[in-house]
Amino acid sequence: MPKPARAHSGRSRRARQRRARHRAPRWLRAGAGIALAFAVLASTALAAHLALTLGATTNAALGERVVVTPQGRTLYTLTPETSRHLLCRTSECLRLWPPLTVESTKAKLKNGAGVNGRLGILRRANGTLQVTLRGLPLYRYSKDRAKGQANGEGMQSFGGTWHAMTATSGESPRKPAMTTAPPVTPPPSPSYPSSQPSEPATTTPSAPTTTTPTTTTTTTPTPPPYPYPPY
Repeated sequence: MPKPARAHSGRSRRARQRRARHRAPRWLRAGAGIALAFAVLASTALAAHLALTLGATTNAALGERVVVTPQGRTLYTLTPETSRHLLCRTSECLRLWPPLTVESTKAKLKNGAGVNGRLGILRRANGTLQVTLRGLPLYRYSKDRAKGQANGEGMQSFGGTWHAMTATSGESPRKPAMTTAPPVTPPPSPSYPSSQPSEPATTTPSAPTTTTPTTTTTTTPTPPPYPYPPY
């Protein structure tokens, strides 16, 4: 009987050793859990970073609803630029008008409330991925310092005219009203006296009218013949 007991205890000891070899240490299991949590957080942050939602807001200066970045900055397009024909290509243009970009072609682009049109991604010659709306590349203006500003509206440079991107395709950006000044009537030219004295007007005296006096003929009556007395 003692021999079977030793055999059984040997088998149990070998089983415990095998389980110990396959069982990960507690600290290792804890580290794996922490790593998994960090991986989930990182993937969530990456997904948020790759997502871009464009919004719409009413610009008081333009009287239109325009497209803005998630930070509320106005977005612009360059007319007549398209995604197939880029006009803003120089370093000076890209510095003054930085494109709206994303990090990856897998970025999820989303239209916010009031934004109509298809969003897309354009790969520029330098590899930058620029966002487009309705086939038009989107830019920011470096001199817009706060939300709601549209200081680049109507500027003419780099081969076209810059306009704030409207939220709907049926709208067109309103240009600032031009005040037409009333026509200016030039003042009458002052009259200066002539350097030479003007000659007095010569009046030709009219010839005096000669009146021929009327001659009145007085007829002296002939006295009657005196009768002579008879001798």
